Amino acid sequence: MADASGIFDRLKEDHDKHRDLLKKMAKTEGASEERSDLLEEFTVEVKSHAAAEEQALYSTMMRKPETTSDTRHSVAEHHEIEEMLNDLAATDMSSSAWLAKFKDLRHRYEHHIDEEEDDHFPDFEKHLTDADLAHMRSVFQRRKEAECGEQEVTPEKMEDAKD
Repeated sequence: MADASGIFDRLKEDHDKHRDLLKKMAKTEGASEERSDLLEEFTVEVKSHAAAEEQALYSTMMRKPETTSDTRHSVAEHHEIEEMLNDLAATDMSSSAWLAKFKDLRHRYEHHIDEEEDDHFPDFEKHLTDADLAHMRSVFQRRKEAECGEQEVTPEKMEDAKD
């Protein structure tokens, strides 16, 4: 088995940053500049992370029959979380609906990253080769940096989202 700690440590580093941003957002109130700035930072971070993770990790894991189901599950959750982020951005920040949607998003996202860290990553590690790890290391950071410059907050109500 190859040493996968580098890529998984890097992914967990992002997850920890996301948890911190969620905690900070939870402490904000109303349509404040702080809430808006944190939502933008969180959105750009999460969308960039998901795109890079899909290209670096999940594209590799899709080629391994033993991990295809978990991989599809995680990628589907990325899509759902992005829709939730867009819906949250389209909701009045001073409304109780925003807070309810934020709490739902936070719960869903923390469940997703906990599942990745506790279940998927340890299982995936068993199926990785040195060549896989070299690919993932070379792709993740490069793609994440590129995506950060591309991502933005895209307000779209959930009911208006197209599949």
